[in-house]
This record gives sequence, C-alpha cells and structure tokens, in this order.
Amino acid sequence: MRMRLKKHLDERLDDCAEFLLAREGDDFFTLTDEQKRGLSVDLATAFGNDNPIVLELGCGKGGWAIQTAQLHPEWNVVAVEKLSNVIVVACERAKAAGVQNVRFLNVRAENLAWWLPHGTAHLIALNFSCPFPKKTYANRRLTSKRFLQIYRLLLSEDGFISQKTDNKDFFEWSLQSYAENGYQTYDVCYDLPLSDSVVTEYEAKFRAQGLPIYATRAKAIW
Repeated sequence: MRMRLKKHLDERLDDCAEFLLAREGDDFFTLTDEQKRGLSVDLATAFGNDNPIVLELGCGKGGWAIQTAQLHPEWNVVAVEKLSNVIVVACERAKAAGVQNVRFLNVRAENLAWWLPHGTAHLIALNFSCPFPKKTYANRRLTSKRFLQIYRLLLSEDGFISQKTDNKDFFEWSLQSYAENGYQTYDVCYDLPLSDSVVTEYEAKFRAQGLPIYATRAKAIW
C-alpha cells in the first residue's frame, strides 16, 4: 500500500532546507550519466569543514543520526532515507535541536554513488536494515553484492561498515556476503552487550523484548 503524503510536505521540507542536501526526483532515471555526475554533493561546502563523514543508510526519523552528531561534533553525519514522508521529520528534529553537523539525503541507496563523492565515508552505518527474508528479494538487502560494490566506492581506505540487526538469518547471510565480495569482518558478535553508544528505537524495542542484537564491522580488502 502506497504511503499517503503528509500535508504541506514540500513546504515543511523547504522550511528546513539547510539540513537537506538533496531530493531525488522521479526524473532521476531519465538523466544521462553525465547529468548524474553533476548531482554529487560538495560536502566540504555543505558542512563548512573537511571532518570525517559518517553515513547512515535508512535513517528513518533521524534519531541515531542526530544523537551521533551531537555526541561527535568532530564528525559530519550524512543520513539517507528514500521516503520524503519520513525524512521530513528527521530534518525538523535536527533543525529544532540546532545540530549543525548532520545533513540528510532524500535519495535511494542504490543511487548513492551519484550523489556523494567517492572515497569520503569513514563509516557506513547499517542499523536494523530490512532483512527482506524472501530469497527473491535478496538483491534488495543492504549487504548484497550490488550495495557492497557501491560502498567500496564511497568508503575511504580506512573506512568501514558497521552493521546491527535483530535477524540472525540476515546477519549470517551478510557475513557470507561480505566474505564473497572482498570484505573482511571483525568484531563479530551474536549477542551485543548494551554499551554507551547510541541506541536506535528499534534496538531499544528489541532489547526490551529480550532479543539478541547481532553486530559486526567490515572493511573492504583493497
């Protein structure tokens, strides 16, 4: 079922335009490659500095991105969400909190290599991504081959992926996908202890239910 657009969505996004780096229009797929190359965001200009970039995919309403930016003023956080209905809430929260080192991209994750400069992401955070349990949807998983190829373009040489999930099958599938696509995993954990790091709404919910949190980090082998 298609999500109904929020009232005054465009006006609300315009009101917090300083936090929104770009919106991907329906015409994206009609653009030539040369036109797409012109879409790349100048992050140094957007943030006013060259601090390390932390990239979150599927940021939802922005809780993790905003808290991470507040805890780490030495980082620039770029949070990606394809749903305009959802990202508008994240932008409004960031504006209300006055957080200056977080920005949002209203684009599809599969198109990120056009929107962001290559080799700039110090960290790519995959927080409780949809596991797409049906095998026919495996290429939609954010740890599938096609996405790992995109991350390789976006990551700096010392950059890494951080993944958390509540789904054991998806987690183990991801570990295999990393290995098959030129990534080395480390800090693999099947029951992540609660730490002082930022906890997403999903993580808080799953922990309250007594469910284990699966986590790993992965680095591309250059």
